[in-house]
Amino acid sequence: MTFYTEVLQQDPRFTSPDPCRDMALLEPVTRANVQAIIAQAAAMGHTLHVTETFRSQARQEALFAKGATQLRHVGVHGYGLACDFVLIGPDGSADWDGADYSFLRDLANANGMISGQDWGDSTIPHTFRDMDHIQRVNVSDQTRLFSGAWYPDAGYVPVVR
Repeated sequence: MTFYTEVLQQDPRFTSPDPCRDMALLEPVTRANVQAIIAQAAAMGHTLHVTETFRSQARQEALFAKGATQLRHVGVHGYGLACDFVLIGPDGSADWDGADYSFLRDLANANGMISGQDWGDSTIPHTFRDMDHIQRVNVSDQTRLFSGAWYPDAGYVPVVR
């Protein structure tokens, strides 16, 4: 049994097309890492708000239909292992356009997470970058996750140092 089977699959939002910002639907290590990143960003003068934690397949399909994502099938968000943020500006409003998330990559890496800015390997050119996204699964492990053959345990660290 994993967080995915014990918590996510049992939650009524598992099939909901609505966005989910509930930190309780992040796997516990991922949740702790996200909380640490938010606190560390605040100490640096950046205010981050969570915009999405868990994402159902129904939500993913709706986003794909609107052209808001390149992925038709839900990725790491669907396993409670990813989080998206928005940076809050000095005036208290969400900065949806032009926000500088460059600090987030280093915070993600320092907290055992993968940043959508370089997907865990800045030496490889990436055609898709997701500046406000972090996840606790290395891209090389995603196939095992998506096939149901594997789910990260508490000791798993996706960042290769």
